[in-house]
Amino acid sequence: MTNTNNAKKMNKAVKAVKAVKAVKAVKAVKAVKAVKRNKKRPKRNILYYGDNLDILRRYVKDESVDLVYLDPPFNSNATYNVLFAEQNGSRAGAQIKAFGDTWRWDQAAAAAFQEVVEAGGAASRAMQAFRTFLGDSNMLAYLAMMAPRLIELRRVLNPTGSIYLHCDPTASHYLKMLMDAIFEPRNFKGEIIWKCTSAHSNAKRLGKVHQTILLYAKSKRCIWNPLYVPYDQAYIDTYYRYRDEDGRRFMSSDLVGHKGVNAEYKWRGIVRPWRYPKHRLEELDAEGRIFWTRNQFPRYKRYLDEMRGMPAQSVWADVLPVVSWSRERLGYPTQKPEALLERIIKASSNERDTVLDPFCGCGTTIAVAQRLNRRWIGIDITHLAIGLIKHRLQDTFASKVASRYQVVGEPEDLASAEVLAADDPYQFQWWALGLVGARSVEQKKGADKGIDGRLYFHDDSETAKTKQIIFSVKAGKVTVSHVRDLRGVVERENAAIGGLICIHKPTKAMKAEAASAGFYDSPWGTRHPRLQILTITDLFASKRLDMPLSRDLRTFKKAPRAKVKKTKEPPLPLQQG
Repeated sequence: MTNTNNAKKMNKAVKAVKAVKAVKAVKAVKAVKAVKRNKKRPKRNILYYGDNLDILRRYVKDESVDLVYLDPPFNSNATYNVLFAEQNGSRAGAQIKAFGDTWRWDQAAAAAFQEVVEAGGAASRAMQAFRTFLGDSNMLAYLAMMAPRLIELRRVLNPTGSIYLHCDPTASHYLKMLMDAIFEPRNFKGEIIWKCTSAHSNAKRLGKVHQTILLYAKSKRCIWNPLYVPYDQAYIDTYYRYRDEDGRRFMSSDLVGHKGVNAEYKWRGIVRPWRYPKHRLEELDAEGRIFWTRNQFPRYKRYLDEMRGMPAQSVWADVLPVVSWSRERLGYPTQKPEALLERIIKASSNERDTVLDPFCGCGTTIAVAQRLNRRWIGIDITHLAIGLIKHRLQDTFASKVASRYQVVGEPEDLASAEVLAADDPYQFQWWALGLVGARSVEQKKGADKGIDGRLYFHDDSETAKTKQIIFSVKAGKVTVSHVRDLRGVVERENAAIGGLICIHKPTKAMKAEAASAGFYDSPWGTRHPRLQILTITDLFASKRLDMPLSRDLRTFKKAPRAKVKKTKEPPLPLQQG
């Protein structure tokens, strides 16, 4: 008998050792995989200027991103007749510009369609079906531009990663079919309906008050942190209708279990299959956790302040949009609220994970990821948006954020600035204005009345009058007439100072004309040239406009300062190259 017991103990010990070894082996495998993932992840936060398809293919490694959120531009105000109309002829290219949701069928869209179709697979079959149904329409152009980008986004996602695609109801059903083809239907995790506006009155159709967010995972191993939202007042009033003597709200829940499952016994004169053993019921009663009904039947108290809230559902009506009086509003037409991105990022990523936004616009995803201690990658095709994001990061996180990210794709010397000026004068203009902290005046191309940008400042504490600096940016050859034109604009607009930004060195005549404009005398007693000429070489050398000191620059609407949770992790290193 003793030998038998010893053998049993020995077997248990052997099994325990094997179990420990198995656990250690699993942990070791996970650790190795984690190290490999960390090697793939970017070692710094990066803001890319350029076409996101090109950036993804050139710079972002396979399985290096944990979460993707994208809100691609789309003309949601267009009518179905325009969207689905046949488009004949060719145009220069289907480019996305800041503040312009434009997708049109042209040579670029046709080439994108052909590339996806020729690659084969489910995405190819889906695109061929779309063309049969939609024809060569703007909607097909939209899908043709989205398909290769979604394929690349799947490539860069970790096996534990997820992607949130924010779209308009006009295209969401087509995009879901395309996402099914690329990510597989089994990896569809849900469709979020975000109520983004109040009621709209439309006599001929239902009011459009929501947008759609499609959620897909890379695999069944995706990260998911359960979401909870506060109970609404009607729910609280209905279910948490009781209060303790100290005012704490609670609801009563059943202490009775299931017959045949829970032990049945007599407690306080009542025989039931109780959920808890008798001694635990006595403890709960002593702790004041049992509510006795008018019929003297015991029920368990569940306090409202101990609940995590209601598990988040697929309809999000509690996240308010960015409106004109929102503190976080920056003036970007398609700006999304930080609360929306915070919920998404918390649900599908953990601290130190990498978040990617390939259409980062005004940078809401970037700002929230920074605040939540995530690494991030942002991509946008306009210098206007890149400049706005840089200002937002500066305003929200102060100067310490500058060492934590790198901008890739901006001109770094005179030669690259000249290339940008030749390729796209408007992008050059937006980039140059960003260097001096000014904001572009025109959101659409066209007549600018001699004003390319403005910078506002306050140097008079008594009157608090807002004063302005007018900028003119010239990508080509400049002459003295440009200085005279700027002088006229400064006088017409009653501006304090005028600045001419150009590539080439000013001539003697230009300098003389600028000097003849005199000076601006500030209330501080300082004098500043009324007309100033800055070359791109000057700006690269950190030379800036000579202007009065101002405690309040209001060129860009400032984002609120963030309260960042402190982390023990060291700062992300900024690597050159």
